Amino acid sequence: MSEFRDHIITSIEALGRIYGEPYGPSIAKETDRITAQYRAFIEAAPFFALASAGPDGLDCSPRGDAPGFVRIHDEKTLLVPDRRGNNRIDSLRNILHDPRVALLFLIPGCGETIRVNGRAAISTDPALAQSFLVDGKTPRAVLVVSVDRVFYQCSKAIVRSKLWDPSRHVDRKSLPSNGTILAELTEGRLGGEAHDREAPARLKATLY
Repeated sequence: MSEFRDHIITSIEALGRIYGEPYGPSIAKETDRITAQYRAFIEAAPFFALASAGPDGLDCSPRGDAPGFVRIHDEKTLLVPDRRGNNRIDSLRNILHDPRVALLFLIPGCGETIRVNGRAAISTDPALAQSFLVDGKTPRAVLVVSVDRVFYQCSKAIVRSKLWDPSRHVDRKSLPSNGTILAELTEGRLGGEAHDREAPARLKATLY
């Protein structure tokens, strides 16, 4: 990065000189609660990315399920089941250190994304977990997100990326497989063809 040092921005004033004032709607679209219109977007989203911060740095993890899996308890509260994962629990560790989180919701076919900033707590309330039962299985915890800010992001990024254009979808086989990646990183101790071959059954058995 040393070759770029002469042009690194180091002040808010310098940023202002380059970017100027925010476009009007970019401020007006922000609110401190979940409105009826924002509710419609969140309930239609089958996926969001969760950003958190902890003593070891930042983390951003994918979260997905059937549309409506993020439950709107009231205009200031979201409830999110912590579905089965790989037990790294990076996000949960971070939340215990710093409750501030950011959520970015994506809806297939929709250009706009919805951004929610707030503070999260981790609940193991049995009745709450039971209310998120799927396939006979309950999440081990539920994130209770207190909403601070909600706003939509315009569709420019989605349009530029052509994210929802089927003709631009990448053939998964053109990229390294999970088994190949693991084998390279562990010098063959993990991964390989067996890992890839068993992946569909493993995913089905551990989805919830």
